[in-house]
Amino acid sequence: MYRTAFLDIPPLTRAAGSVRLPGSKSISNRVLLLAALCDGVTVIEDLLDSDDTRVMLEALATLGCGLERLGPTRVRVRGLAGRLHVREARLFLGNAGTAMRPLTAALTVLTALQGGRFELSGVPRMHERPIGDLVDALRQLGGTIEDLGQPGYPPLAVGAPAPTPLRLDAPIRVRGDVSSQFLTALLLALPLAAQTRTVTIEVVGELISKPYIEITLRLLARFGVDVQREGWSRFTIPAGARYTTPGRIHVEGDASSASYFVALGAIAATDAPVTIEGVGLDSIQGDIRFVEAAQAMGAHVEGEANRLHVRRGAWPLRALDLDCNHIPDAAMTLAVMALYADGPTTLRHIGSWRVKETDRIAAMAAELRQLGATVDEGPDWLRVHPLGADGRGWRAAAIHTYDDHRMAMCASLAAFNPARVPVRILDPQCVGKTFPDYFETLWSVVEAAPADIPVICIDGPTASGKGTLAAAVAQRLGYHVLDSGALYRVVGLAAERVGLPTDEAALADPALAQRLGALAERLPVRFADGRIWLAGDDVTDAVRSEAAGMAASRVSAVPAVRAGLLALQRGFRRLPGLVADGRDMGTVVFPDAPLKVFLTASAATRARRRYEQLISRGETASIDGLLADLEARDARDRSRAAAPLKPAEDALALDNSEQTIEQSVDTVLAWWQRSRPFGG
Repeated sequence: MYRTAFLDIPPLTRAAGSVRLPGSKSISNRVLLLAALCDGVTVIEDLLDSDDTRVMLEALATLGCGLERLGPTRVRVRGLAGRLHVREARLFLGNAGTAMRPLTAALTVLTALQGGRFELSGVPRMHERPIGDLVDALRQLGGTIEDLGQPGYPPLAVGAPAPTPLRLDAPIRVRGDVSSQFLTALLLALPLAAQTRTVTIEVVGELISKPYIEITLRLLARFGVDVQREGWSRFTIPAGARYTTPGRIHVEGDASSASYFVALGAIAATDAPVTIEGVGLDSIQGDIRFVEAAQAMGAHVEGEANRLHVRRGAWPLRALDLDCNHIPDAAMTLAVMALYADGPTTLRHIGSWRVKETDRIAAMAAELRQLGATVDEGPDWLRVHPLGADGRGWRAAAIHTYDDHRMAMCASLAAFNPARVPVRILDPQCVGKTFPDYFETLWSVVEAAPADIPVICIDGPTASGKGTLAAAVAQRLGYHVLDSGALYRVVGLAAERVGLPTDEAALADPALAQRLGALAERLPVRFADGRIWLAGDDVTDAVRSEAAGMAASRVSAVPAVRAGLLALQRGFRRLPGLVADGRDMGTVVFPDAPLKVFLTASAATRARRRYEQLISRGETASIDGLLADLEARDARDRSRAAAPLKPAEDALALDNSEQTIEQSVDTVLAWWQRSRPFGG
């Protein structure tokens, strides 16, 4: 997951390949709570690993539920059997409505039956998300709930030290036109109170997001509780209801998350399909009906039991006028697809957007306008006018995400714009709520023209700090790193392993030079997590020795080696971008890079830094000897026939003799920002 302040997505051209979806958030948190409330052990497979499920797991652990992680997406849950093991606690639930609403209801019922008091709170945005209709319903039931902030909103305290009688003789009434999560919360909690009599829930007004209630009813049945419903207005929990474990349960892939890749296929899968693993057309999730909307816009979709294949069909996409009550979350993706349509698209019945992680109607309208679109909005509708298929009207934009995962994922689809302008996603880590690896998954199935993938080149003499600076800049931007100096060191090490000498006398032999060039061209090297791997061996420490550095300096002067490494180095230019350091990155390898930095420091400063580095590693060193070596390397690098060390004509000079690494990073990032089209 990217934890950078922003993530720049270059213009993307097409898509193809397979993705595996994370587990459904809606199913994951429902199943976790049901497993916690029932008697026995439940093993949950394919559980979503995200911010929302983590806060639910932490809350259940605090309540005394037995939890055992069997893997990133497998959890064994030993249920509470409807009994409170802890009678007082404070639960922080982040911005997870799928945790806040059901836990409020379940703890209200349990404390009424057994006594206890619990405080439930979240992030500031959670304290702006209404819960008053659920609270009113629970107070009808006889539950004790105290507002700890603004009435009708979290934070809340539920329960009292002693049990209180529940009023079950009349139906519990709850509004259905604000959020279906209120009804879901009651449906999950009230079986705990139905041991001796039936419990009835009546919905006041029209129920929105009915497919989410269908998910709840199906999962209740899996845990032994069959709820009878009359239309969508009356639900009856039978007397004697009791949660029982299914033993093992699998979580479907998230149908809402599938919408981004369905849209991706509809927009950009022109040669081969985008295949989505983990959810099929028979999914229990209502958001699978997003496929119907995408097909109406022109997508070509083929479905299997647990897989979808999506290609571009009609182009431009066809405009829609759609009631989105049945796909409230996935409908957000349609708003971005509408930018590529043949006319205005209107999304109706989306009033629930206003009480989600942010006011999604206002947020979507504001950010699509930043991209250049004309957008109209109403209390529960949004109309998006398309942008020009010829690229006119599109603007490079920095998209505010409002700590809303769906805003970030939807906005990424704008990178396929025909104007070939990049899109900046602010606070990309917000996708951690439901799909932490969303952007990494996106890179695996999309392409960009190499010239559009940004590169920052940091060149300079040996020991100037290029590698340290490059790694730090890359970390701040979420980019890949190419340590070209390490490549030459790896060539020297690989040569040693196969018995090829690298002393200066041997390198004068043209036949040996050609063999080294062939070795460099096929070098099985990769960089991962700050380590360097050669043919599966971790050689990070081996290539950092002084001997390896001297060998690298010698082999880097061999034209055949430089030619052999050229294609390999250019292959590191991958989405979303690259920071490359070396001696000829800006002059030879990436001459089209939008930012080139030539990093310098005096030879004396570089010798002192190298001396301190070696001493800290317990190695012996002489400053005078290091200074002589550095000056000799500088002379050799400047005078070599192949790509001599010199600044690119358009490089910016940075002398870091008196700078900290943080100051150098800030300088490079400021230059980078000025080269980007986003402003500010």
